[in-house]
Amino acid sequence: MQKVIITGGAGFIGSHLVDALMERGFETHVIDNYAAGTFPERTNPKAQYHNVDIRDIDTITPIIAGAKYVFHEAALPRVQFSIEHPLETFAVNVTGFVNVLRAAHLGKVERVISASSGSVYGDQATMPLVETMEPQPKSPYGLQKSISEQTARLWSEVYELSTVTLRYFNVYGRRMDPNGAYALAIAKFLKQRQEGKPITIWGDGTHTRDFTHVSDVVQANLLAAESVKAGKGEVFNIGAGRNVSVNEIAALIGGPTVNEPERLEPRDALADNRKARELLGWEPKVKIEDGIAELKKEAGLI
Repeated sequence: MQKVIITGGAGFIGSHLVDALMERGFETHVIDNYAAGTFPERTNPKAQYHNVDIRDIDTITPIIAGAKYVFHEAALPRVQFSIEHPLETFAVNVTGFVNVLRAAHLGKVERVISASSGSVYGDQATMPLVETMEPQPKSPYGLQKSISEQTARLWSEVYELSTVTLRYFNVYGRRMDPNGAYALAIAKFLKQRQEGKPITIWGDGTHTRDFTHVSDVVQANLLAAESVKAGKGEVFNIGAGRNVSVNEIAALIGGPTVNEPERLEPRDALADNRKARELLGWEPKVKIEDGIAELKKEAGLI
């Protein structure tokens, strides 16, 4: 069995990736400090879990050594959280990632596939968002991810460590955490609907996002790991290629809404995913209507 590492593997996206890698017969190790909480549904009993912080390079280095792939999902995410906690998020999202790259290089890892975010773009004059655009992050989180993208590319050039970076666009699906001030919008909307509360929309709800199903994101990671057309620090948009307004999402979930003051965040997002299609052979398969219908059914709302 070939060894693989998933940092942040006890998180929302990471746990789905763990399941997919286990199904493919990999010896799967998870590095996670459970900063986002502990969720039984995010644990695969056949995987090996290491309760470690990626800021602890001395501990993660021997765990990573000898792995074929490292999938880097660990982060302190969310734009608003990074605005309120810039020091902590820089320590994890930038320095923590450097630790992972260093450990991967020392451990002779074949490739590191890291998660970035569409938030690196900020507000751009035109849509869709293309990888060749100059990043214009509007938050510490967006800046941290932009720095990490450049760091991964540099590690490929200087240390000859194969790296691929995937820019995720508004990932949703089963196992999202609906709690807390920074919960993902779709998860929070579903919970509010379950509780009979109005759906809270920040701003007027006309801002748009490119919602991408977690199963499509997992497939992108698997393809990026094995692609012979990537591995030198390339960046790929992983988005459905369709932007939908927050009001439209609320309407799909159903129920009354209430508006709160607008937050500091980019107005629109729409991924140009041609590069991922052409070089990785990736194609998004789950439409937002079908994805939300699945979640509503699971939540007992259908």
